Amino acid sequence: MSRHMPPHHLAPDWFINVRLKLRHLELFTALDDHRNLHRAAASLAISQPAASKLLGDIEDRLGLKLFERHPRGLEPNWYGEVVIRHARDMLASLKQTGDELNAIQAGNAGTVAVGTVMDPAVTLLSQALEATRKSLPGLHISVDVDVSQALIPRLQEGQLDMALCRIPLGFDTRPFIFEEIGEEATCFVCRHDHPLAITATPSLTEMMQYPWALQPPGALMRQRFDHLLMYHDLIPPRQIVDTSDILVSLALVSSTDTLAMTTREVAELLCDPQRFCLLPTQEALNVQPYGLVTLREKRLSPGAAALTTKLRSIIRQQQTP
Repeated sequence: MSRHMPPHHLAPDWFINVRLKLRHLELFTALDDHRNLHRAAASLAISQPAASKLLGDIEDRLGLKLFERHPRGLEPNWYGEVVIRHARDMLASLKQTGDELNAIQAGNAGTVAVGTVMDPAVTLLSQALEATRKSLPGLHISVDVDVSQALIPRLQEGQLDMALCRIPLGFDTRPFIFEEIGEEATCFVCRHDHPLAITATPSLTEMMQYPWALQPPGALMRQRFDHLLMYHDLIPPRQIVDTSDILVSLALVSSTDTLAMTTREVAELLCDPQRFCLLPTQEALNVQPYGLVTLREKRLSPGAAALTTKLRSIIRQQQTP
């Protein structure tokens, strides 16, 4: 079968017909990482001719060209992008399978990887983790706190079982199940003896005269900040440190005139009134609702399913009047 033949419809069991192997999946991801056949082959500890034959054989059997050959290397075309994305998903799933089998063999209840934005990590997730640990004491749970733009791709790639976040603009929402939880109330923070701390209700204009520590451009809280300035026709502050790490932000706030924007729950948890001051504002500062996000086509492991059950129970309790 020539790889230059016209496109054709693949049967549901196409992977059997083309004799897809684990080595093909590893080669697809290696080619994506290195964009060079020689380096990809070296990373897999095979020769370049062997890698070339492996790629050529699968393209011949598919009847599709997956990579464009250039003098400086290879670039995936649309077909290649599709197989790379799913190859990563399958390899991540196989790794997770091994982790769970090892955990069960060791007498544990498996593993769960959770991603979350800051606010639900403070209260909602901590309650659900505690309740889940009581019923499954051997369950190994990892929690990564980051912005939604970083969590959603990791969920798609199989690195996370679930995420407590938002689905940012630009992402196709169809692969996800989104169960809304609630909005995040935000606030402005300064050190306790900051010049603005003695002002009854400092204006946004006054605040813009000071340095700021803010989430990076594109993050939802940063968008809320930028829209607030635009709505009030204000010039952004001259000095901004971009960081998604709240501890870095608070370290700057505690030792300088820097101001920061964070969620109210996080501020109430981390900001000792002896060191920090929550600045009053003339309007509510909320950001769009976050939710429990899972993959529609992915079956959760028993441990992940148990954790989501606890999360949903706590969410229902919070939402009941």
